[in-house]
Amino acid sequence: MAKDVRLQKVLADCGVASRRKAEEMIAAGEIRVNGTTAKIGDKVDPKRDKISVRGVPLETHQKKIYIMLHKPRGFITTMSDEMNRKCVAELIRDVPGRVYPVGRLDRESEGLLLMTNDGEFANSMTHPSLHVPKIYRVTVRPGITEDQLTQMAVGMMIDDRKTAPAKVSVIQQESGRVVLEIVLYEGRNRQIRKMCEQLGLEVARLKRVAIGPVRLGMLQPGKWRALTADEVKRLASGAKSDRLATKQKENDHADHTAASAGRGKRTFHSGSAGRRK
Repeated sequence: MAKDVRLQKVLADCGVASRRKAEEMIAAGEIRVNGTTAKIGDKVDPKRDKISVRGVPLETHQKKIYIMLHKPRGFITTMSDEMNRKCVAELIRDVPGRVYPVGRLDRESEGLLLMTNDGEFANSMTHPSLHVPKIYRVTVRPGITEDQLTQMAVGMMIDDRKTAPAKVSVIQQESGRVVLEIVLYEGRNRQIRKMCEQLGLEVARLKRVAIGPVRLGMLQPGKWRALTADEVKRLASGAKSDRLATKQKENDHADHTAASAGRGKRTFHSGSAGRRK
């Protein structure tokens, strides 16, 4: 790390908390630098300054850890909870180091959750200017219409702001239920559930199966594994590419329309017209 780095960045890079949460901890007087209570705006030299968090010395030269967890239903995406609800922290007690979640999955959702102690990596995966694709398998009831699929694909007004175009595919359809594959390119809170609720659809199951090039695969619920060096590299490279692509799209003022169908399944996405094949 370079000299004179903002304290909240050092805390985030060391896996203590996100930058925003770190700022809250600093404001609450929970961080000390060289024995003195830190203030918002303080900068430190991680190689020389002694930082403590709630009285515990902070190791600023720790090994970077990257894991993927198959979060089951019923667990909240946090490392502790004042209401004593089940947290993902319970599932990673044997991880050889302190990590925290990258992004979120709500309590009733399941699937792939990345965790790390690398603040720069976490920020690259969750920054709102980036569009790392996240793939979900979603079961809805009772059924879905062409118009509803198109609305999800081209974007909907959620919380007074239009969602980014998505890719929506019908994977399986039977009486009373439909299984969708939804690819999102933004990370808004409970976005799929809010979209479905607005369309009058009941979400029976929501599972994240991939983030960028990394897929959940056969990893069992409640289990975790370390990401390979290649997976970390591809995730980071994908985030960088998405940043460049986003800037290009902003410069071009790209227009988004809906939707097309793939062979064997209906697919709706920006830039095509939907039809069944």
